[in-house]
Amino acid sequence: MKLSIAILACNEAANLRRILPSVAWADELVLVDSGSTDDTVAIAREFGATVFVEPWKGYGPQMNSAIDKCTSPWVFSLDADEEFTPELQAEIQTLLQGEPRFDAYWVPRRNQIFGRWMRFGGQYPDYKLRLFRQGTARLPEDTEPHATPKWAGPKGKLRGDLLHYQYPTVQLYVEHMNRYSSASVPLVLRKGRDCRGLIEFVAMTVINPILTFVKNYIFRGGFLDGREGLLFHLYHSSYTSWKYAKAWETTRK
Repeated sequence: MKLSIAILACNEAANLRRILPSVAWADELVLVDSGSTDDTVAIAREFGATVFVEPWKGYGPQMNSAIDKCTSPWVFSLDADEEFTPELQAEIQTLLQGEPRFDAYWVPRRNQIFGRWMRFGGQYPDYKLRLFRQGTARLPEDTEPHATPKWAGPKGKLRGDLLHYQYPTVQLYVEHMNRYSSASVPLVLRKGRDCRGLIEFVAMTVINPILTFVKNYIFRGGFLDGREGLLFHLYHSSYTSWKYAKAWETTRK
């Protein structure tokens, strides 16, 4: 059975020259661009991708738009900073040559953060639902940045890794978390977590980040990933505080 790769991009020229060769074997590449000012569109077309340029609608609606434009029976949703390993490619090709048992599959993702491939702290295997039969999995319309498609039916698990070149530098990580925490505010408010009460404010901006750090860095072994693991889990716990603090600030305004 044929496979389409659905990709979102905006100013991803540097990443596309790495990831597109790893999926060139797919039957269709669909890339939805949200207004790149670099060579993203030209590079995508160079590798045979069908490119659509659309205003940014939010992560869920934008990825659903890319999925809907795919014409193959099976779809793989791919971020622009990810790359197929040869093992994952071979596994998917073998799977689709037969009759897949499930309509959707979890894929193990290996994350590179600050130049180190993370192994602990819940970072590996970082399973994501990425491969699915067209017409099944979707993203919620009000979802946090970089969420993955959801499917209520039975799901299988693949073994081949998807490589994720997530945050090459501390500066880039901080920039992303600042942007993602701001983008998460509408979802936080829709869930009723406006942190107007003092107890909830302390719980979500102080206690929750501390517990997140303790869980991932200590109990899930994040300390085994060295200095990079310490920095990542420290900053990630800060991110959980930022989004609730920004939600509170929004309601105060």
